[in-house]
Amino acid sequence: MKRTLVFGDIHGGLKALIQLLDRIDYSENDRFIFLGDYVDGWSESAQVLDFLIDLSQKQECIFIRGNHDVWCHEWLKNDIINDIWFLHGGKSTIESYQDVDLLARKKHCDFFENMKDYFVDENNNLFIHAGFSSMHGPDKEHYKTNYSWDRTLWEMALTMDKRIQKDSLSYPKRLLLYNEIYIGHTPTLHYNIEIPMQGCNVWNIDTGAGFYGKLTGLDVETKAFWQSDAVESFYPKEKGRNK
Repeated sequence: MKRTLVFGDIHGGLKALIQLLDRIDYSENDRFIFLGDYVDGWSESAQVLDFLIDLSQKQECIFIRGNHDVWCHEWLKNDIINDIWFLHGGKSTIESYQDVDLLARKKHCDFFENMKDYFVDENNNLFIHAGFSSMHGPDKEHYKTNYSWDRTLWEMALTMDKRIQKDSLSYPKRLLLYNEIYIGHTPTLHYNIEIPMQGCNVWNIDTGAGFYGKLTGLDVETKAFWQSDAVESFYPKEKGRNK
């Protein structure tokens, strides 16, 4: 049976990604959806991209674009270091490219350019890194940066009164557009939670792999999920995105 498995933010933690995939009893028929932020954090950002490119040759994969991916792509294309990016994981990403040749860098640029801003599956589930603000859906979004930066959708879903039903006039119109919405971007660690969180029909799969949390994969249909060990345990001499 074909499953759709969705994965949270990786942030350069290749060893955790490999362990997580080993823990999932997946088949070549399964579809993988990655929610973005493949880079910036632990020391193997460039290597994560190589691994995912190779994986996509063997497995159906959909790659969503995250805000850190936008920053890294801009650096690879223009060799300009964004100061904010450098302080929020960019430094470790730059260092991971020390021994990466121009051909591989070009391949990574192509990989970034082919990522999707969002994806809607056959069951009307939306997969997006951060969110959108338009009441008519992401395809009508005026500010395209919201795809990888918005937090209002998650904050709204999280604070909704659970007693309000979908047929209520108070139910957010944005959420009614889709069966379910899957996001990353905002670590569940911010709420002292180490596993995926649900607010209304929105599922947050970013369990803080870039910090002291774990990397998570979740079965969209059953909501069964798997996690790596704490990512920092693979990189004991590094801080990741921890201050």
